[in-house]
Amino acid sequence: MNKRGIFSFLFITFGITYGVETVMLLLGMRLDGIPMPAAQLMVAGLMWSPALATVIVTRWISPEPLKNSTLLRLGSWRPYLYSAIYIPLLFFVVYLLTWLLGLGQPDWQLEHLMGQMAEWGAPAQEVPPPAVILSLLLVTSLLPGPFINGLAAFGEEWGWRGYLLPRLMPLGKRRAYLLVGVIWGMWHAPLVLMGFNYPGYPLLGVIFMCALTTSIGLLINEAALSHSSSPLAGWMHGVFNSQAYGVWRILFPQVNPLLGGMTGLVGIGVWAAAGWWAIRRNAGKGFTGNGGWSLG
Repeated sequence: MNKRGIFSFLFITFGITYGVETVMLLLGMRLDGIPMPAAQLMVAGLMWSPALATVIVTRWISPEPLKNSTLLRLGSWRPYLYSAIYIPLLFFVVYLLTWLLGLGQPDWQLEHLMGQMAEWGAPAQEVPPPAVILSLLLVTSLLPGPFINGLAAFGEEWGWRGYLLPRLMPLGKRRAYLLVGVIWGMWHAPLVLMGFNYPGYPLLGVIFMCALTTSIGLLINEAALSHSSSPLAGWMHGVFNSQAYGVWRILFPQVNPLLGGMTGLVGIGVWAAAGWWAIRRNAGKGFTGNGGWSLG
């Protein structure tokens, strides 16, 4: 294991992120509800701190060939298409279970959204019908959304799945996946304290965030390693974010974040089950340690 590179990567990534987000906390910025534009821009920019750390470490601290050592290849188009289909389907399952278990009810008339728009001063007569809004949100989350979100998400994934994960694989898959998941979750801790994903549950939310990132990470880890592609990981992360912050939260606005929806026990369970299936499917493959997988 390249301990020098790993600890340097973590120090830079967390140092930049926690430094900026501590200032955001002290300034009273919140991420529950509709975040301030300045807060949204800062969060989007900080998604590139793992990528910056990757470049600094591989170039100056523990030099390695950047492309070959960080899974920096696009690979086949097929996994991009497949993930653009099955991740939205998994979200459908999550919110269907949330509804059936009585943990949330769909707001078909978008009364919650309409109330927010009225607070913002939007004229009621100029607001499209709920069916039109939902259709537009769904189409946006399926088509342009993954490309837009994927660009920001690649900044994270080039670090988490491109740099960190392969260097933790000598510990074994289980330990590596668990470590990356927990580290990824703790990287979000200041955002959770500001209301991100778990408003009203700042401390318990950090624990749940680690469980969420670990369960989602199972799918992304398997895809990134089996296809030797950190861009694929960024794309999958972008698809996930497009669904997570698109139509579903508008349709299900009143869900306890610890129980239902994509962040609660229901979502964590679905992501973990899908990840376990992906791991079982790839059971015949093994990581070679040089940026790819080999059969047997």
